[in-house]
Amino acid sequence: MKIFLPALPILLGFLLDCLIGDPYSLPHPIKLIGRLISKLENVVRKHFSDLRKGGTVLALTVIILSAAVPLGVLIICYSIHILLGLAVETILCCYMLAARCLCNESMKVCKAAEKGDTEAAREAVSMIVGRDTAVLDIDGIVRAAVETVAENTSDGVTAPLFYMGLGGAVGGFFYKSVNTMDSMIGYTDERYADIGRFAAKLDDVLNYIPSRLTAVLMAVTAPLCGLDGRNAFRIWKRDRRNHASPNSAQTESACAGALHLRLAGDAWYFGKLHKKPYIGDDDRRIEPDDIRCANRLMYGASILMLILSATARCLIFGGIL
Repeated sequence: MKIFLPALPILLGFLLDCLIGDPYSLPHPIKLIGRLISKLENVVRKHFSDLRKGGTVLALTVIILSAAVPLGVLIICYSIHILLGLAVETILCCYMLAARCLCNESMKVCKAAEKGDTEAAREAVSMIVGRDTAVLDIDGIVRAAVETVAENTSDGVTAPLFYMGLGGAVGGFFYKSVNTMDSMIGYTDERYADIGRFAAKLDDVLNYIPSRLTAVLMAVTAPLCGLDGRNAFRIWKRDRRNHASPNSAQTESACAGALHLRLAGDAWYFGKLHKKPYIGDDDRRIEPDDIRCANRLMYGASILMLILSATARCLIFGGIL
């Protein structure tokens, strides 16, 4: 029985996230990491003439602090009592997952679109995507929601689970610190190209295996969700490189194939048109219900990754607690 204890916080943390999601009224560790990144960015810009070196120092500082704080808390809690340690680690694991939040926010788009309320759908999708939404028609709004569910299945759920399988809650914090830096400073424009370079490259490295594994899990679970697993594999193999990022098209292509949709393509960011290749085939017109399908696929792949991560956690750390 003792061998299963290391996996318990991951399993319970995932269940807790599915049931209640992020408690908006409480401080969130990711927000605290974000504030740390912002403060350190100001320090680096003030004291480093070489922003690439400064960005490397920034990234390493954020990673060390983000992992050391939960590690210290867990060491103290486990030393007091194993049940206290398991309870605290469960909560920390829950904080690192965003399945319920991703589903809730994307379903706001779905419900508004089903009612024909384009402006409400546009406002809802603007909260979960980085592109300019003012130029989108209702199909573009729904497509943007499907794309963000597909992409964030890895960033928000399965990749954290992957690293929790290797390092528990501390592994999750390690991953999310890098992923948060990438989302804040990992841009290629003039302002962030140097200071965010190290964080962006490290994020690509950390997501390399989880994104590809998640795409495969999406294709495997697609038939269980009433979707086309064979086509998910076909489109993934064909279109998985149709993105500037080495990882972003992995899950988008699997989702596009499973749903028989064409995703991606040109998009506007900060008033500038960015030319992007399409992902998937234009087999049919996109519908609001496709957001529900994308969420089913997200949960299906996440459950499979949960099983793999919990198994790895037991095999690697079983008997230590």
